[in-house]
Amino acid sequence: MSRVQLEELRGVIHPPGKLDSRAEHWAGRLYMRSVSLRVTRLMLGTRWSPNQITGVMVVAGVLSGVALLIPGLTGALLCVLFMQLYLLLDCVDGEVARWRQQFSPLGVYLDRLGAYLADAAVMVGMGFRASSLGLSPYLVAGMAAGIGVLLLKASSDLVHVARSDSGLAKATDQSVVPRSSGIARLRRLASGVQLHRLCNGIECTLLLLVAAVVDQVRGDLTATKVSVVVVTAITWVLVPAHVVSIVSSSRLKK
Repeated sequence: MSRVQLEELRGVIHPPGKLDSRAEHWAGRLYMRSVSLRVTRLMLGTRWSPNQITGVMVVAGVLSGVALLIPGLTGALLCVLFMQLYLLLDCVDGEVARWRQQFSPLGVYLDRLGAYLADAAVMVGMGFRASSLGLSPYLVAGMAAGIGVLLLKASSDLVHVARSDSGLAKATDQSVVPRSSGIARLRRLASGVQLHRLCNGIECTLLLLVAAVVDQVRGDLTATKVSVVVVTAITWVLVPAHVVSIVSSSRLKK
């Protein structure tokens, strides 16, 4: 088959509103969608299915956390690179699916599973890194952060489960706004500060890379240990706050 032109491809795989949606990560809008557009064009010339690409994405996300077991800057750099590969493939699998019109529940499942495993792996990996692969409070904190991010993701996905089991359509972007004006203001304030992003694997890997550079200069793991404590604290402030935000919004209303 002839090679598809970029503009033609973009019109199909980046439909109007796609890059402006709440689900689109800032890194996707900033640079990754431009990269994925070209990688997707290459993948269309292969027999790789969207689900196979997603499977590699899942492995890359887990390896991002595993890389943190390697001491020094090497482990931190590999962690970031694997997470960026995860992000790239997370774009490419959907783009290939949209071009070929190959959609499946399995693809959605693998995509969500990958998001769970990638973020949790990074959190647990940073705990092991801060504890120098030994048993310490930092390892416990990293595991607690991993559990926290799983709860954050699960609480959001359970909204779709609850609505589906109740025979309701998927919640709209507008339904996420809390009905209480006080909670809505707190939510806007939290969104403005953006600290919640540190609970995501992409941002957390970048934080850990900065911490690794500082640790390299200092000759210890102080910056990594502080990062573990900060990320864990933010995660567990967000867990109950996120549940309250969901319950107080229209997402669980008919």
